[in-house]
Amino acid sequence: MTTAVQGNPAILLVHGAWHGAWCWERLVPELTARGWQVFTVDLPSASANPVDNAGMYDDARAIRSRLDGIDGQVTILAHSYGGVPVTEAAATATNVERIVYLSAFQLDEGDSLAGISGGQMPIGDTGTLPVPENPAKHLYGDASEEDAGRATQQLVPQTVKSFSQPLTAAAWKTVPSSYIICEQDEILPPAFQEAMSARSERSYRLPSSHSPFLSMPDVLASLITTAVA
Repeated sequence: MTTAVQGNPAILLVHGAWHGAWCWERLVPELTARGWQVFTVDLPSASANPVDNAGMYDDARAIRSRLDGIDGQVTILAHSYGGVPVTEAAATATNVERIVYLSAFQLDEGDSLAGISGGQMPIGDTGTLPVPENPAKHLYGDASEEDAGRATQQLVPQTVKSFSQPLTAAAWKTVPSSYIICEQDEILPPAFQEAMSARSERSYRLPSSHSPFLSMPDVLASLITTAVA
């Protein structure tokens, strides 16, 4: 997906686990209305194909490839798991001017999701992780029933490998970053978000669940614009 107006600032939206670029359908027009060129990417680790074994490094390569196709400087919005491959990819990109972490994993070199979970996540190069239980409640708790239902129907398995591979670089050490804390998040506890947000230059808060791009896309678009200004 691309909405481009030459001369406008560019933003690349990177989704989290189990999702695809479809999840930005309500946010894209709000950002476009605020003057953004909007680009999205589908991460290969989220796939309906159970034999697909793409990992976090494959996701990072997909992000870098998308960045290479965008002229000029780019802001990246990373949601949830998307923060991991964005942190990896942006470390070697030459056109990223800011990363905005949205209830996202802002990890350090050597970290992986499986590694920081204390044994609560499987580790390995094969297999997939099923969609979380009751996603309408835990992922989209403050979205409308219609939006939550439509999103739930589009979720796909996530590879174990994507959660196992550790970061080899941490872009936030050299690229300016901001963090948006979702205060009603049931997937990524706000206290954990707050701890990670200390790695960003500044942080902001939303009274939302894990997915404000569905529940309050207008408020989120305004906050993103503020965070980058």
